[in-house]
Amino acid sequence: MKFNLKRFIYINVGLLIMTVGLYFFLMPSNLAVGGATGLAMILNYLIPSIPMGIILAALNVILFIIAFIAVGKDFGGYTIYSSFAFSAMIAIFEYIIPMKGPFTDDLFINLIFGILISGVGMGIVFNEDASTGGTDIIAKIINKYTGIAMGKSLLISDFLIVLFASFVYGARLGMYALLGIIINSFVIDKIISGFNVKMNMMIISKELDNINDFILNEIGRGTTIYIAIGGYSKEERRIINTIVSRSEYVRIRDYIRSVDNKAFISVSHITEVEGEGFTYN
Repeated sequence: MKFNLKRFIYINVGLLIMTVGLYFFLMPSNLAVGGATGLAMILNYLIPSIPMGIILAALNVILFIIAFIAVGKDFGGYTIYSSFAFSAMIAIFEYIIPMKGPFTDDLFINLIFGILISGVGMGIVFNEDASTGGTDIIAKIINKYTGIAMGKSLLISDFLIVLFASFVYGARLGMYALLGIIINSFVIDKIISGFNVKMNMMIISKELDNINDFILNEIGRGTTIYIAIGGYSKEERRIINTIVSRSEYVRIRDYIRSVDNKAFISVSHITEVEGEGFTYN
């Protein structure tokens, strides 16, 4: 497993955000919104003498082996780190800031804030090809072998735990938890797609050669030039097509404006790009 400092930092930021959402909003309200965390909350409710962090760490051990075999060493290694770091963060919060009750008396507010905050954290961790262990590993396996989006894969893997929660905490909390994992699945998919959004640019300009050179040499992205004929003018035009990041798009747009303020630019969003320069080195 190759260590990547930027990836490591992003994972820890995601874990911290997850911890805040769970510890201050979901855990005190007994909102077991799936995952090993949800199962640990249920077991902690049934056996309060055992700290939540210890239960969570214990539940992950078996699934680590599955992660290494089914997904790979890189994912498995970062998942082991993430799960223990997440458990440690929960344990530290329990020691430093003990919660005697829910953050607010409104269960729905606790659910929404808890899910939105923890969902953002989970999305960041998943985007770095890691997980916090537990049913997140099952979700990753579903995602890898079926192509189902990560958030929806997590919804599938967490459904049984939510049913279990409804028997332990009652139908009302169970229904809230079900609502929570549905919202969580959408939040995670939105966060992941937001990280991966690219801009597909189509450019028509009288300064096409200069623009093409700028994209190739200054931005470092590839281009494709098409020959097209105007439907009204019947004139032959060349069109540049390129796929770039958000920041690269801004630089290209500003350059085009500086050399040809009458250039035609069409931009569309792409949520996934595979190939050299994007997913491969």
